[in-house]
Amino acid sequence: MFGEDEMTAVFHALAHESRRKIMDVLKARSGIGVGELALEFDVSRIAVMNHLAVLEEAGLVVSEKEGRTRRLYLNTAPIQMINDRWMSDYSAHWARKLTDIKYAAEAAAKLKKDK
Repeated sequence: MFGEDEMTAVFHALAHESRRKIMDVLKARSGIGVGELALEFDVSRIAVMNHLAVLEEAGLVVSEKEGRTRRLYLNTAPIQMINDRWMSDYSAHWARKLTDIKYAAEAAAKLKKDK
């Protein structure tokens, strides 16, 4: 069961811009090491590790030791569990369709702007 404490931890983790950027990097480069991840940020490695601790506590990041390297992986299950709490299968279908339309409109506007 996904309780209130777990949900609060997820929302807290998602509230910080740097943690969202960490998740973006992990989505694009699954299995990246902590040192390589830290190079993506203009803060200390310790600051990145503190953000990772919050993400791991929320279950959004999973790490695995490989020799001396700690490999990082994005876990989207907690976000899906939050989504499932409020979205039925029917409404999720239409929310996805509306999101697709939004992205298509934004892409078309960007193309028009770039011309």
